[in-house]
Amino acid sequence: MPLSPSLEEKLFQFRDFHNIFQMGLLGTALIVTNRVKHAGLPFDTTTLLTPKGSQVSGLSGVSINKVLNSHGVTQMVGTEAGRTSRGTPMLAKDYIDFIHGLHASGDLHGAELHDVEAWWVDRFVDFFNSQPFKLNYDASKTLVSVIRNLLDQALQRQKKSPGKTYVGVVLQHLVGAILELALPELEIHHNGASVADTVSSRSGDFVIDNAIIHCTTAPAEALLRKCQANLQAGLHPIILTTASKISVAEGLAENIGIEGRVEIMDALQFLAANLYEISLFKMMERKSIVFRLMAKYNEIVAKHEADPSLRIAFD
Repeated sequence: MPLSPSLEEKLFQFRDFHNIFQMGLLGTALIVTNRVKHAGLPFDTTTLLTPKGSQVSGLSGVSINKVLNSHGVTQMVGTEAGRTSRGTPMLAKDYIDFIHGLHASGDLHGAELHDVEAWWVDRFVDFFNSQPFKLNYDASKTLVSVIRNLLDQALQRQKKSPGKTYVGVVLQHLVGAILELALPELEIHHNGASVADTVSSRSGDFVIDNAIIHCTTAPAEALLRKCQANLQAGLHPIILTTASKISVAEGLAENIGIEGRVEIMDALQFLAANLYEISLFKMMERKSIVFRLMAKYNEIVAKHEADPSLRIAFD
């Protein structure tokens, strides 16, 4: 059951007043809520801290992950999330006083503590979603698997944010970045991913001479109709999609009679092939080119997207 608007507003006020936005503080609020949920109200405040009073009882990365997992959140925090800073015990005390105050005023009942816990879990999801994607470069892995890992991260975030299309956004700007690197002599025009070419007047995501590149993770009839219009205009449409969707796009092309006239490619293979070519297949150059791709991607995102969490972090 969702929290009442007044109780949720009070939680937001408490969070904002105490600046609870980082993992350690979020973890403190989450674990204290979990302990109160199991122990009941009023809570015995003598058990809130360890005997020496320097740490919050039960606070650890493992315990935080256990609560997150119980709410269906599979992303995990590290051990640093459970470390106690000088301000953590004070926050725990203030939070218990806050909870007791809500209970005394009738704004919070014991049965609602599960929903309060879920509210803090949602704040963790907000935190996870505000972080950049992370490039996990491993020289022993294929370039396709390195790029796929980025799209997998985007997919996990997308599942927790209904209505968002993180995978498609990341794919489009990675393609834009590789075109910048592969064709430095050309001016590549980029668009914010919210301006989908399938629902706008644009002929495609990228236009290079008479080639029109469409990036998609979910090819639909509207996109193939756009390709049909490209062909009628004397242009050469290219669809870059995920491997599992190639047959879908091919079937749609056949349905509207343009099979064999639209290039339909695996986007990850397209990216990897270009990376190999730009690096001249030299092992020593490969990592450097991948990092250049990420830097160019971040440059495009900074210029064309309002969401900084679309960035990719790399060392």
